[in-house]
Amino acid sequence: MSTTGPQPPTVADVVAVLERRYPPTWAEQWDRVGLVVGDPATPVRRIACVVDCVPETVAEARAARADLIVAHHPLLLRGVSSVAATTYKGRIVHDLIRHDMALHVAHTNADVAEPGVSDALAARFGLTGLRPLHPAAPGSPAAGAGRGIGRIGRLPQPMTLAELTAHAATVLPPTAWGVRSAGDPDRVIRTLAVSGGAGDSFLAEATAAGVDAFLTADLRHHPASEHLAAGGPALLDAAHWATERPWLDDLAGYLRDTVGVETLVSDLDTDPWTVHATAPAPPVTRSPEK
Repeated sequence: MSTTGPQPPTVADVVAVLERRYPPTWAEQWDRVGLVVGDPATPVRRIACVVDCVPETVAEARAARADLIVAHHPLLLRGVSSVAATTYKGRIVHDLIRHDMALHVAHTNADVAEPGVSDALAARFGLTGLRPLHPAAPGSPAAGAGRGIGRIGRLPQPMTLAELTAHAATVLPPTAWGVRSAGDPDRVIRTLAVSGGAGDSFLAEATAAGVDAFLTADLRHHPASEHLAAGGPALLDAAHWATERPWLDDLAGYLRDTVGVETLVSDLDTDPWTVHATAPAPPVTRSPEK
């Protein structure tokens, strides 16, 4: 009588599941997705889901005894000539190999997916009637089925821009950056576009869609200023990490249900900004009584 229990999936098994949901062909040409480090034959009993593969999240995954890290941002996006342990990224690669941890990346192929990164962000606001902000190009591998960058939807109830900004700060993961907005604080917002990660390249799409507001990350001064001057929708600027962290919950649940292994979600805030301060309110001056 055999006492051998079911065998855990391998790295190759998990990668196959990930690539069915987020096919590498959906990624932008400049992107670098897929298996970065690891032996496809290695058994996987625990998976860590992170936004960034940095020393802190690798240490967290190692402490949790994860066999595989699934990250959103590529570790090796641009070409390198060395992964020696004397380099920042080289040390990460060596740490992964030393502790027998594989690394897989799903980036713009997860951004464009449906459900994908922006669907998870839209869910934080309860948006309904979702459609892509920037649909996948006709004829491209990702075309059709509601796929594309960003999502547009309707809020459960109207809010002023000031109210929506405060609400965004409560439903998004907390960061030192917080949430800031641009536009008339009393403007009523009924329709909202969201895009996880850097989104100021989609300002024109948000204007063309006729939404009341657009929430994304990494908005720059001049594009935002010119967008508002041209009558575009109000803007909400959140921390990059905070707009992509919600997707990790969906990713972890999908892997847990599909592969049947334990999944962990990292709440380590890897946003580079760590301190936020505002000027104190000026003192209230009263006119002398007559």
